[in-house]
Amino acid sequence: MKVLKFGGTSVANSENIQQVKKVIANQADKDRVIVVVSALGGVTDLLLSAADFASKKDAQYQEVVAQIQKRHFDTLGELIPLDQQASLIAAIKKEFNDLETLLEGAFLIGEITPKLSDKIVSYGELLSSLLISIYMASTGLDAKRKNAREIIKTNDDYQKAIVQFDITNKNIQEYFSQSNEKITVIPGFIASSVNNNITTLGRGGSDFTAAIIAAALDAEILQIWTDVSGMFTANPKLVRQAYPIEHISYEEALELSHFGAKVLYPPTVQPVLQKNIPMVIKNTFAPQDKGTFIHQSNDTGLKPVRGISHISNISLISLEGTGLIGTTGISKRFFEVLSLEGISIVFITQASSEHSICIGIDSNMAQKAVDAINNEFELEISKGSIDTPKSEDQLSIIALVGDQMKSHQGLSGKMFSALGKNNVNIRAIAQGASEKNISAVISDKDVKKALNILHAKFFEDQIKQLNLFVMGVGNVGSKFLAQIQQQQSFLLDQLKLQIRICGLANSRTMVFDDQGIDLKHWEQALAEGEKASIDSFYQKVRDANLRNSIFIDNTANANVAASYANYLKDSISVVTCNKIAASADYERYAELKKLALKYNVSFLFETNVGAGLPIIDTLKNLIASGDRIRKIQAVLSGSLNFVFNNYDTSSSFESVVQQAQEQGYTEPDPKIDLSGVDVARKILILARESGAILEMEDIQNQSFLPKESLDTTDNKSFYESIQKTESSFQQLYRAAADKNCKLKYVAQFENGKASVGLQHIPEKHDFYNLEGSDNIVLFFTERYPQQPLMVKGAGAGADVTASGIFADVIRISNT
Repeated sequence: MKVLKFGGTSVANSENIQQVKKVIANQADKDRVIVVVSALGGVTDLLLSAADFASKKDAQYQEVVAQIQKRHFDTLGELIPLDQQASLIAAIKKEFNDLETLLEGAFLIGEITPKLSDKIVSYGELLSSLLISIYMASTGLDAKRKNAREIIKTNDDYQKAIVQFDITNKNIQEYFSQSNEKITVIPGFIASSVNNNITTLGRGGSDFTAAIIAAALDAEILQIWTDVSGMFTANPKLVRQAYPIEHISYEEALELSHFGAKVLYPPTVQPVLQKNIPMVIKNTFAPQDKGTFIHQSNDTGLKPVRGISHISNISLISLEGTGLIGTTGISKRFFEVLSLEGISIVFITQASSEHSICIGIDSNMAQKAVDAINNEFELEISKGSIDTPKSEDQLSIIALVGDQMKSHQGLSGKMFSALGKNNVNIRAIAQGASEKNISAVISDKDVKKALNILHAKFFEDQIKQLNLFVMGVGNVGSKFLAQIQQQQSFLLDQLKLQIRICGLANSRTMVFDDQGIDLKHWEQALAEGEKASIDSFYQKVRDANLRNSIFIDNTANANVAASYANYLKDSISVVTCNKIAASADYERYAELKKLALKYNVSFLFETNVGAGLPIIDTLKNLIASGDRIRKIQAVLSGSLNFVFNNYDTSSSFESVVQQAQEQGYTEPDPKIDLSGVDVARKILILARESGAILEMEDIQNQSFLPKESLDTTDNKSFYESIQKTESSFQQLYRAAADKNCKLKYVAQFENGKASVGLQHIPEKHDFYNLEGSDNIVLFFTERYPQQPLMVKGAGAGADVTASGIFADVIRISNT
């Protein structure tokens, strides 16, 4: 014999009920089947709504009843041939007449008692079981309905009655020993007291009904049919990578169901667990899926963590004070007063110092609990030996569940380390001695992020997901997005790294997608996005609260650079090619570095010096390994190197600068490059990364531009000025050529001082043959005193700058 239970979604409408009938018919060919059904999806809530309206003397209850009645008659008409409807219509009308009488009584007295509420909500399952049993019989199946009120007996605790198993088991066994139907349809959720008053088993009680019957009859299996393909490793609505668990133990299922796995009602497992009856959770709409098989298991070959679950709407209440230390009976009084108020405790932790006891309860009961505790400990609170209890709200419990966790070391450490690294603050921790559950209380806003972090840690093939928010999609930004798109498959296959672009912005619009923007159509998505601003972009990134978030700044905007601290404080890494932050006031630079350390994130700006060349990274590695910088000599401007490599007597200085700008080697304002300001920023950054405390004004800048050019305020006037002063540039060129030298704009840092300026470079110097827009850096250190460590290569251009940003992102993935 098999017991099949179908939930409200499975029987929500005629189409779904027809699918249910197929599942039942397929199994009834071989076995005797008992079918437990819930109310049509949403009907229980409608019945409660009608009862609420009636208790408030609001005639709207009649409209709700009419809505419920229409839904049942519509379903009937779609399922059963017209010539077979008469008897069922009459039966359903009788049930609705009785329901209307009950609600009219509630309307007249303006009150709903628990006893009356149970009577009203029972009509959902009574009507669905009546409809489904007659429908199946009309199709030729050997099906009959049995009212659960006649066989399941409880006490008189209405709304969550306690089953009297001795009487109930005897009733079930006697009935089914005498019945011969292949299919018996039973309404779930409802029962009756030994005094024959209608009772209910609590919300989700249809699962319990099925488990009671399966245990009483020693059924072969209990099947729970719902709208998902089993119990998942995590809530698939919050964790896209979650997948069904094929096998799980009773104890694990019980833990997961207690901690919010909605497909299973927690008490369900108990009756079948005692009889060692296996269960399977199946999908009504995908019956071919394996589902989750629940059984007694001692399989040590399975993953230690079997599932991750959570409970929302939790409040923490702590009883604290010196009066708790060494005082017997405090805990008894604390828990007893909550029990007397009917408050269920879902989380308990106590410090070994006995200074505090902390509990987690449903937030809807928080104020009631605080008031009860205040009354119970009024004397101790007045004396100051116990602090006044307060409720901490907007919290959730997350839990790792697994029978074999006790056999594996370090699981707690992995859990808390992963959460801490992503700035998920843990308010309280609990772990039973059996080690089947590790629970932590966190903020509601962090639940989605925490579940994804833990799922990646314990269930995914060590695939790390990075969520990028990119501001600036011009020359460099667009190249960066193209490189990400091109490399996504390689990164996933070879580095187990998934990079998603979850936010994009330019100066006009911005667009966000928590699941990742399609990089094939990012331009269209951004064009259709909302109005952009620096502050609103930050707020969107913060509110998304995604794990491993990285803010990418591809702009040269000072206001964007000013926002970095906000991101770092929210544990969001920052990668930037914008030099303003790292070359601003030293205090600001140092503060950003400190924030990155404090919040365990990265602040990377490799492209600030040398575009894609690993200059800053090399410098960091030298210092980290214990080496000391004696001197840095460098050509750090790809644009200036391009200009002086291409300038001679046959060309004008203005035309070469124009060419450099057109090829993307200069800043949008070329004066920044030619004035030496950009090079000064770069050597300042290298000096600071070497440990020096310098400001921009400490850099000696020997500019070669005429004062007229330096004083210009826009690109047009700048180009006009250098055209007018062409003779001065020709003079510079000839002076170098006469000495068989080349002009290079050189940056130098030595003995705590830094300078930048145009120099004559002789033929045998390392800088002499520096071609095109290349950069070169010479690190003279204690380990490299005579022959410096050299980094050389392309130092300008959108492609290499984008690749440098990409490299910083990869560096973050390796941390």
